[in-house]
Amino acid sequence: MKDVLIISNYFPPEIGAASNRIFQLAKVLSKEHNVSIICPLPNYPTGKVFEDYNANETIDGITINRLWVSPSVSKNKIIRLFSMLSFSFSVAWFIIWNKIPRTVIINSPPLLVAFISLLFLRSKKHKLIINVSDLWPKAGLDLGAIKQGVIYKLLQKIERFNYKKADLILGQSEEILTHVKSIVPKTETLLYRNYPNFEPPKIQTEKINESSKIKLVYAGLLGIAQGVLKLCKNLDYSIIEFHIYGSGAEEFEIKNFIKNNPELPIIFHGSVDRNQLHKELMKYDVTIIPLLNRIYGSVPSKIFEYSRLGLPTIYFGGGEGETIVEKHKLGWVAEAGNYEVLNQTISKLKISGFSADFKNKIQKTALECFDATEQQKILNSLI
Repeated sequence: MKDVLIISNYFPPEIGAASNRIFQLAKVLSKEHNVSIICPLPNYPTGKVFEDYNANETIDGITINRLWVSPSVSKNKIIRLFSMLSFSFSVAWFIIWNKIPRTVIINSPPLLVAFISLLFLRSKKHKLIINVSDLWPKAGLDLGAIKQGVIYKLLQKIERFNYKKADLILGQSEEILTHVKSIVPKTETLLYRNYPNFEPPKIQTEKINESSKIKLVYAGLLGIAQGVLKLCKNLDYSIIEFHIYGSGAEEFEIKNFIKNNPELPIIFHGSVDRNQLHKELMKYDVTIIPLLNRIYGSVPSKIFEYSRLGLPTIYFGGGEGETIVEKHKLGWVAEAGNYEVLNQTISKLKISGFSADFKNKIQKTALECFDATEQQKILNSLI
């Protein structure tokens, strides 16, 4: 049994795919190893440190070290940079003054947190593993958050430094690994999807009312990348009602849009914890996974989570995620960013199409094809 440290900018009770992914990784590794976590005091996505959380605690046998951070959700780039640097400084201070396990897994992005971690650990004979969930700075360019220029080139240099200092790189998608290999062709890599591991619920048989509207649901972060506000403005509501769960940067604007358009069947439910969310999602006919723009390397983990629930998906983001939904017949796809095609796709749906048999097929596919056991065995052999 080895000691393994995970460094991550996100961790529960924070919501979102990144937080869930790291907690899932930690729980699985803790079955074979002694796992500890370095993360900030919980603050995402509100930008304020949550109340009643201690700096150090143990959950499910995992030791959690919550470090100081200056949280912010400001759109001011300087303020956000300082917030990111604040946790990076805390990580550096922790590494200097504490005994660090030989095996360290560093989540990236944020690039700067990974950079500082690798910079301070590279000369101490650690086995350094980077878990790449998104390809920054390229993803920032795709989103329009970063422009070509000096800053972009600097971030590219940091990205290359990070990959070159890693002994093993985990990627959430084939596109990520292709990009990584173009920079460090000799470094060992592993496709490590964010497969969930919760007990799959039983699909209930319900009487279908043909006159009812289709209940479409979105659950997750309400950030720039997801573009839920634009989705609210462009959906055709003639046969659907739209339910929203989550919080994030666009939350205020979404609430205002709903308030100013009371005739539209949009219901905002706010944020709920993951276990409760799974129960809530079982009430709906179909979910939507949107991305404002196609982001190279992105495969939203919601694909695997929703299919395990037996919930059909409309995928509206392009790329590798679209391929997975089509290949495994998990629902429908619409061209990323094309709201006319999205509405045409929705207009062809019928309430009778969301039968228990259809949902059971999706769930069966998820259990057979998205099993974390095999990839975990491989990771354990590499640690």
